[in-house]
Order: sequence, then structure tokens, then C-alpha cells
Amino acid sequence: MSSSIVDIKNDTEAKAASLLDASALSGQKNVLFFYAEWHEPSAAGGPFDMVVKALAGQSGTDGVNIYRVLAEEAPTLSQKYNVTTVPTFIFLNSDGAAIERIDGGEDVARVTQCYSRLASSASTTTTTSSTQPSPTQQPEEQSEEKEEEEQTLNNRLQSLITSSPIMLFLKGTPNAPKCGFSRQAIEMLTESNLTFGYFNILEDDEVRQGLKSYSDWPTFPQFYVKGELVGGLDIMKELMEEDGGLVSQLELEDYVIGTSSSSSSAVVEQTEDTTTSTTTVLSINDKLQQLINQHRIMLFMKGIPSSPKCGFSRQIVEILDSHHVSYDAFNILEDEEVRQGLKEYSDWPTYPQLYVEGDLVGGLDIVKEMEEGGDLKDLLTGDMTD
Repeated sequence: MSSSIVDIKNDTEAKAASLLDASALSGQKNVLFFYAEWHEPSAAGGPFDMVVKALAGQSGTDGVNIYRVLAEEAPTLSQKYNVTTVPTFIFLNSDGAAIERIDGGEDVARVTQCYSRLASSASTTTTTSSTQPSPTQQPEEQSEEKEEEEQTLNNRLQSLITSSPIMLFLKGTPNAPKCGFSRQAIEMLTESNLTFGYFNILEDDEVRQGLKSYSDWPTFPQFYVKGELVGGLDIMKELMEEDGGLVSQLELEDYVIGTSSSSSSAVVEQTEDTTTSTTTVLSINDKLQQLINQHRIMLFMKGIPSSPKCGFSRQIVEILDSHHVSYDAFNILEDEEVRQGLKEYSDWPTYPQLYVEGDLVGGLDIVKEMEEGGDLKDLLTGDMTD
């Protein structure tokens, strides 16, 4: 006989199937397959969906139930199993214990391997998750070389975390998130009108795995403010629901796009008309200098990286994203004072404008020339030599 596939479209259906009660799953082997309709590989007709159907159709696997769960529509079940990406597979033995799990990736063959091990395992067998090595796999003592490698990685992680006052480690980029949880985090930051840096952990597995241990936080996205971990998506949601949202709860007023508390107060405090214009100019320059140095790599553009408002801004975002570097951006459409002031401040009449370490690099044409000449990568990564 073959296995059955049960579709779970929401938490109500999950509860009806007794998936929210661990004890109710005892006595039967189960596979939970979390997917999303927007994620083609796991959606209907995708490679993961097809392999699950093939496995369910195999003979001799009638002792295994397969539940296909729409992850974002069943948040309680997803949270119960700490699901933060799709696809996620949870393999539950007959005692209800998760013996293996797969988080993301594109290795369809691994699903087959884990399924086969579950189907052939003894009913009372319980092992640790495949993401956790057994004690025999761990070296008894770390070599000096490994300690040096770990220290180098930790230094790199610390540098990334502090590269922007507001830093998001996510799957994908702001304009192309690769999982629904990362997309929701981006939407909250965008809704809060915050300027922030980001790092795509899908492009660097060393950072992806290292950050979990470094910050003692096992999932992504991870949200940092001023070098300190705030938490993941759930924490961000909780803060958004409080009075004033992320901005008020984390005191991020200085990083709201189009505002600057220091320049505003400087102008408001002036009482003599004869000094107002001079003070305003000075505070604009202070504001511009602060913005330019807000991040090591700073882009002034029309729109934001996740939603550019002109083709030139879109192209420069694509170039920066292709180098997988952390950068910050300022939407000049939200602040006419910055838009006009920066033209004079840097003597550059058009946008976008790219700055590295406080110095103007130029606009799209300059960036394209450096890209074609092979110099842009070194500039962005800090490997330029005099």
C-alpha cells in the first residue's frame, strides 16, 4: 500500500488533523511538508511537490502519513515546529519525535533519503535532528587552526552586524526576498519608513551557519539594532503592534527616512529671522554629512532598494546586489531638502549617487564603468590599494 497525502491549508485544518497535539501523533510515522504557493519549487507542480507525490505512491510505505502544510496560512503549526523557510520537511517517528528535518535548500534527493530512513526505521527509534551532529562527529578538542578560523569568522560577523545602525540578515534581498518570513520583515521596515542595511545569507553559507551560533538564534531573518540582536520575525511583529511600532519601541527616530531630529531642532530654536537662513544651511550640511556617513556604502536614490522609482536607481541597486555587499539607501523623493542640498554639497547634479566611506563615487555611469573595468568589487569590499 502507499502513503496518504493530507493538505493542511490553515491552523483550523491542522487542529482537526491533531497536528497541534504532539501526543496525538504517537503511534504513526508522519512527514510534515511546509510549502508556499509563491515558492515555485515547493508549490504544486514544483520539484519538491512532485517528489512528495512520488514517495507517497511507493508501495510498502503505508505506515507513513504525509501532511502538506501551507506554511504562512498555518502560523501556529509553523511556529510549533520553528518553520522559518520553505520548503521545510519534518520527519516524525511513531513516538512523535522529530528524527530529521530539512530547512530550505534545493536538494530534492535528500528528501527521498530522509523519507526512506523514516519508513524503514524501528517504531521506537529516536535520533537527533539531522541538523545536529552526533557526539561522535564532534572532535574532542579543537585544533589551534580551527580556533583561529572561528575567531576570524566571529570578527567578520561582528563587522557585518555593526556595518549599519539597523541591520537585517535575510534570505534574498529587499527587492527579491526568497522566503515569506524575510518578505514580511522587509515590509515592516518599509512600512516604518526606516533606512537599513542588509545581508543575503543565501549567498554565504559560512555567515548563515556562523550567525546562528554567534548570536544563539537558530532562524532567519535576524534583526539587529546598533550591533545588538533584537530577534526574528515574531519579535518584530510584537514590537510593531506596540505603541509607535518599531520606531518608538527601539528609539529609531533618527533613522526614519526623510527626518533628522538634530537639524529640525536647530531650526526651531532660532528666534531671529536674520540668523535663520544661515543656521538652516549649516544644519542641512550637518544632516547631509551624517547621512553620507551613515553606512560604509551609502546610496542616494529615487525610491528604496525594494521599490526603485526610476530605471537608473533600479540598475544601480541590481549592480550592488550582485556583489552581495551590505549597503544603506536613502530615498531622495521623501526629502526635497536632501534632494536639492546634496546636489550642491557634492557638486553632482543627478541621481542616483553612490558614496563609499564618506566619499562620492559618482552616479550610474561611473559605477557601470568601474564594474566593467573590474574596480567596483575591490572598492565595495574595501580591497582598493593606493
